[in-house]
Amino acid sequence: MISAPLIHSDRYHSSHPLFAAAFRHLRALSSGAADGRQEIEGDRLFALVQSYSTSPAAERKLEHHRTYADIQFMLAGEEVIEFAPLGGLPVIAAYDEAKDFGLVRDPERRSAVLLRAGDFAVFFPEDAHKPGCAAGSPGPVRKVVVKVRV
Repeated sequence: MISAPLIHSDRYHSSHPLFAAAFRHLRALSSGAADGRQEIEGDRLFALVQSYSTSPAAERKLEHHRTYADIQFMLAGEEVIEFAPLGGLPVIAAYDEAKDFGLVRDPERRSAVLLRAGDFAVFFPEDAHKPGCAAGSPGPVRKVVVKVRV
């Protein structure tokens, strides 16, 4: 897991061959971008613009992916994303290869990162993560999730 303000994203270009293009896309993105999928490099690299309201962490589930890493970038608002190493966590919903999505049970101990507008976090396939958690009271957010094929 990596977390930083977008202005420092150049430091992470060498972490994956597609990260430079992903961060270029985020820096060029308009804050008024419409919700939905944005093509960058086909199924290798694309962005999902989302608007929603956060909710208490107890109402959210830890998710994981195998095909893609997530770069989660906050356009507006703030949210907490809890995370933990995926290895050994009990399965809640079996991994669905077509959706690149599975759910696992919260471990007793996990970490969290607070993302505010202009911040990003990268979650690799070994990182179970629980996005959309309220930072205090639930509130609206605008977020972009860039899916990077690993």
